[in-house]
Amino acid sequence: MKSDEEIMEILEAYDLTGSYRKAAELAGCDHHTVRRYVQLRGHGVDPTEPAARTKLIDEFLPKVEELVERSLGKIGADAVHKKIAAMGFGGTDRTTRRAVAAAKESYRAGNRRVYRPWIPEPGMWLQWDWGWGPKVDGRQVQLWCAWLAWSRFRVVIPVFDKTLPTVAACLDATFRTIGGVPTYCLTDNEKTVTVEHVARIAMRNPEIVPIGRYYGTVVRTCMPADPESKGGSEATVRIAKRDLVPTNVNLRPAFEDFTELVEACDVFMAEVNGRAHRETRRIPAEMLAEEQHRLHPVPERAFTAAFGQSRRVGKDATIQVDAVRYSVPHTLIDDSVWVRFHGQDLIVTAMVDRQPVEVARHLRSTPGNPSIDDAHYPAGSRGERTPKPTTPAEAEFLALGPGAALWLQEAGEAGIRHVRSKMADAVTLAKLHGAAEVDRALGTAATVERFADGDLMAILAHQVEHDDTEPTRPGESHSLQPGTSAWSGFGAAD
Repeated sequence: MKSDEEIMEILEAYDLTGSYRKAAELAGCDHHTVRRYVQLRGHGVDPTEPAARTKLIDEFLPKVEELVERSLGKIGADAVHKKIAAMGFGGTDRTTRRAVAAAKESYRAGNRRVYRPWIPEPGMWLQWDWGWGPKVDGRQVQLWCAWLAWSRFRVVIPVFDKTLPTVAACLDATFRTIGGVPTYCLTDNEKTVTVEHVARIAMRNPEIVPIGRYYGTVVRTCMPADPESKGGSEATVRIAKRDLVPTNVNLRPAFEDFTELVEACDVFMAEVNGRAHRETRRIPAEMLAEEQHRLHPVPERAFTAAFGQSRRVGKDATIQVDAVRYSVPHTLIDDSVWVRFHGQDLIVTAMVDRQPVEVARHLRSTPGNPSIDDAHYPAGSRGERTPKPTTPAEAEFLALGPGAALWLQEAGEAGIRHVRSKMADAVTLAKLHGAAEVDRALGTAATVERFADGDLMAILAHQVEHDDTEPTRPGESHSLQPGTSAWSGFGAAD
């Protein structure tokens, strides 16, 4: 293989002499070599490029490219190798990996995302996101990270949860920190903001809408799984975690209490907002003073002042507050309620017909001692089994009435055998004597615990003769055994 300099000398010698043999004498090589390089140049091929050699995988490259296209560039080389090996490929997985890497590079080149430069307008956009903060007293802290787009002003607030009242409180604190309310607020698609997506359209959480309306802003969300659409807040999260979370990199000691963390966040904001931004070359705090003229005024009172914290009602119609379970009306299952303590009372408020209504009140309890109000649950919610037919015969029997259901429950408790045959007999008797009479007799039989064969017929006959007689349950003072008075005169003299 000739070097690039040697190839250039060969072509130069040929251009000078116009003969393969004379050029070979000048370049010190064979005239066939001169002819090959001259012909390559004549066909528009770079003579310095090595000649392409056929490979075992060449005939399988269309399949490799197809698999990469179908998987949107996500498929792994191992999966591709298994598929083409089953088609007869005899090469190694190393060859497959090289082919897949080349196919993916080509796919990405044709499907590369193109970004349009985003030029923010003063007073238009605020972005916020969440980051994992440090642990304080064993509790995990979340960092609220907001970023005003035009001035690049950053706000970091430590909190203990990401519930809706916390979001509203952080929005309120952010607006008061920057001195106004922007037109739009952009964030992720968390459940506090977006309930679901329908045809790629975000269905906004109905609880966040009035908050935005109250402050005069519109809450928007980025595309799902696309953090690049709100890179400003993502960068704020990264910088805040780098400086505020104690690690071996920043050598920051652990925070002793939550107040110390709040003070550290204030120092962090003063630092990042007091130095020139690398893109604008201006100090964010100075730009904020200009942007405040384009912001809307902040309401005097915070939105969540009257409602407290948000809780989701579980399937057992309870909420959890400070590790204690409290019951609420079962009609609120899967809904959100607001809780707050007033002295020793826990007050639960829910939105009923778009109006806040107090739905429950409990005395403050302690962990391990749930506060449950039976009035919050419907009848039959304590685990009692009620008859529910699963076959046509069972449905026909239970259709007789409540007496039939009572008889079946009592028979099950008493361990009566051949229950199905007795149920069939009751259905037959109902056709002769009427469903109401048989249902009444079944209720009587369940009350007096008479489940033997023929008892139902006897009770029906008794009902005909003694219609108003109440059924009596056998007790210790009554026995069906005959007495011994007949033997009192046995053996006596006449």
